[in-house]
Amino acid sequence: MKHNGLTDICLKFIGLLTGLIITLNCYAQSSRITDKNNIGWYAAFATIRVAPKWSIHYEYQWRRDDYITNWQQSLKRAGINYHINKDITLRAGYGWIETYAYGEYPLNTMGRQYTEHRAFQALMVKSITGRWEFTHRYMLEQRWVGRYSSPQQSKQDDFVYTNRMRYQGRVQVPLKGLTLDDREFYLAAYDEIFIGFGKNVGENIFDQNRIALLAGYKFNSAIKIEGGFINQTAQLGREIYERNVFQYNNGFIISGIFNW
Repeated sequence: MKHNGLTDICLKFIGLLTGLIITLNCYAQSSRITDKNNIGWYAAFATIRVAPKWSIHYEYQWRRDDYITNWQQSLKRAGINYHINKDITLRAGYGWIETYAYGEYPLNTMGRQYTEHRAFQALMVKSITGRWEFTHRYMLEQRWVGRYSSPQQSKQDDFVYTNRMRYQGRVQVPLKGLTLDDREFYLAAYDEIFIGFGKNVGENIFDQNRIALLAGYKFNSAIKIEGGFINQTAQLGREIYERNVFQYNNGFIISGIFNW
């Protein structure tokens, strides 16, 4: 089969680009330090309607290392929702997070537990196409992350301010019929990416990514439970031995979802 000159140039360019991508990926892999952990995340999410367009959101996430044996993180988050309509919701709130020294390369430089105070704003947009329900969540976070100024400090004596943006795309489908009714099972999946920005972002402009594959059961309009597999890829905000550090955390997630 004969190729004209333009086709030959395109094929050479594609081959060169493919080789470059493979080379850069191999270099990136070899220049990284990796830390693999087994995690278990257990959570409860509650939404309480207080007016036709207003509701209160609260959640607690009990995140464990070695599936359940040790602490990974404790996360409390509360907020106020404004429901523009049934498909679009605005949320603003506050989070209190305790992160522990887990894994071979802890997130904290000195390998200690630390506190984070977090303000956040979010936009949630839902749409339905046939049996498929799609949810998009866009979030901004203002974070005050605790640190120890020296090894001699027994308590955190400073908080570093950082910014982060997040996007989560989720899809859900009932296993029976066109809609998810009471006492029915469903499947869901989501992917969420975190991007740090601002002067204190450190090494992790790419902060982390989470992928989850879930199965759920709707008891009624007020209660759902779901669980499945989660993969968390997180980059430390600092280098070790002049190399970036990536955590690859795999495990399972179980959540209770309550709406009143």
